[in-house]
Amino acid sequence: MTPKIAEFLQREQPQTPYLVLDVDVVVDRYTRMRQLMPEVAIYYAVKANPAAPVLRRLAAAGACFDAASMPEIDAVLAASATADRISFGNTVKKRHAIAEAFGLGVRDYAFDSLQELEKIAAVAPGARVACRIAVENHGARWPLSRKFGVDPAHAPELLRRAPDLGLVPSGVSFHVGSQQTNPFIWHAAISHAGAIFEAVAQANIALDLVNLGGGFPVTYRDQAVPPPEAIADTIMTAVDSTFGNSRPRLMAEPGRALVADAGVIRSEVVLVSTRDPETPERWVYLDIGRFGGLAEAEGEAIQYEIHTSRAGDLDLAVVAGPTCDSHDVLYEKQRYHLPVDLAEGDLVDIHAAGAYTTTYSSIGFNGFPPLAEYYV
Repeated sequence: MTPKIAEFLQREQPQTPYLVLDVDVVVDRYTRMRQLMPEVAIYYAVKANPAAPVLRRLAAAGACFDAASMPEIDAVLAASATADRISFGNTVKKRHAIAEAFGLGVRDYAFDSLQELEKIAAVAPGARVACRIAVENHGARWPLSRKFGVDPAHAPELLRRAPDLGLVPSGVSFHVGSQQTNPFIWHAAISHAGAIFEAVAQANIALDLVNLGGGFPVTYRDQAVPPPEAIADTIMTAVDSTFGNSRPRLMAEPGRALVADAGVIRSEVVLVSTRDPETPERWVYLDIGRFGGLAEAEGEAIQYEIHTSRAGDLDLAVVAGPTCDSHDVLYEKQRYHLPVDLAEGDLVDIHAAGAYTTTYSSIGFNGFPPLAEYYV
């Protein structure tokens, strides 16, 4: 809760739920990451929060951008970033989107299959392509290893095909999983990248890029995370031990790490109930749930800090959202200690909520509008 957010919450009283985000914090997190890893180009993962104020401030600060779609590319360009600062990092792209991005000047693309590589070649001749490999995601709260990435053993073959198709093989990309709490996972992934570099070099192809992906964690309610310094040290040590004096270009795609801590969601208690007199289990229903922006509570993977203005005794409670969908339960296995006197109409603040909330909010499910957002 920054002073700017606290002042907004005191001065303004929009209808809940809504996100308030301090953009100064985003720039601070970006600057800090640049200081910790000055050799690494920072490509903000736009999907984490694509709001125009966030993109404008990061563009002005010199950031590059990882985009997943043409609308994200358009938003970055509208924020005054140039096309050479954009990587089209989604490995599943529509053909016309690739062509449109290429026409706008985007030259860097990711792929993880021969079919996607051929698609890029057909409409973006001469583009630079990085092969995304599947790596271990153990330690991540939001694993990404199943849908994306080719087995590292098959990556050299794909990269060797790129020149035959008129493309420039630039390097290797990976993602260790979102909210990764084990820094050494990066070490193993970088080692895979080094082996691929060596294998491709035997075909006289010189790769020059390792994309470290995202996964940089933030602190939530239930989870101690390694400090950014520890992650940066582990990454750079792994790069040095793998590549020695032949260090490649490095880029990273942080999203959560730049915007999560910058935002607070203000919500209201809709109902506090004990439905079964035989089992006095307390349910606290908020006016925001899994369909209103807290999709990452699925499987109770991301457990946000929840604060209230009540200062009395605490007791365990199930926390749920407002919709008539039975899956709209946020925390039941890991219940929250909430004030005993918490009541309908009380306001609650959900912290570290600047990432993956507004963009996950549904459009009109049960008639509820998308999560409102304010930037200060």
